[in-house]
Amino acid sequence: MSFKATQDDFIAAIRDPALPCPQGVPEVRMAVYRELFFNNVSGFVANAFPVLKSLYRSDDWQALVREFFIHHDCQNPLFVGIAAEFLTFLQQRYSTECDPVFMLELAHYEWLELVVATAMDSDDRIAFTRLESDTGIWKRASLALASHARVAQYHFEVEKISADYRSEVPAASAQFFCLFRDSEDEVTFLKLNPLSAQVLAILDAEPGLDFEQLAQRLQALYSGYEVAVIRDGLASLLGQMAARGVVVKKLQ
Repeated sequence: MSFKATQDDFIAAIRDPALPCPQGVPEVRMAVYRELFFNNVSGFVANAFPVLKSLYRSDDWQALVREFFIHHDCQNPLFVGIAAEFLTFLQQRYSTECDPVFMLELAHYEWLELVVATAMDSDDRIAFTRLESDTGIWKRASLALASHARVAQYHFEVEKISADYRSEVPAASAQFFCLFRDSEDEVTFLKLNPLSAQVLAILDAEPGLDFEQLAQRLQALYSGYEVAVIRDGLASLLGQMAARGVVVKKLQ
């Protein structure tokens, strides 16, 4: 047997305890490898998805992570990467009776919190100072979404879900969120209305637009609204988001 084949057998035996030990490897030694590797991955997943984990019985959660460990071809060894791989695994597998109906949305929300927490600041984006926000200087600037901010839409009120609250009925309307890091560098979120979410999504997709360009976009999308109403609402929204560091200025 080639070294590559031996290596593949060894890796497969680590991932799946049901497989026999490779030739020449004692069961006791293999058990140490199996426990070490699985516990590392299990710890990463639990830390990335604490709320989701709390909704499962211990044995069911272990079985879910074990399924991920055995069957998913994880390509990224980093903490954030493993969380993304676990989310992909959940999206591709068949759900079971143990899985809450909002599992995928909650998992995505928790993953997004991790993405926001670890996002690197972009060199071409600078937050407005408090003075710039208060005086409306942002109205004359090229605008963008902060590199650590993300906009998301869900059917469930994912921010409320916990071990003590797990409503399995979707909300009456779509739920829009902006997750970002605040002035204390802590991950937080804002609930958005559809128009606010659309404005932030436009800035995310097309960084560099200014207030006038955004206003024109909204006027075209919401032709039934008075121009003054759209502009006043947009000015209020952008002013608040600039003050929070969600909307920033993009360097030319």
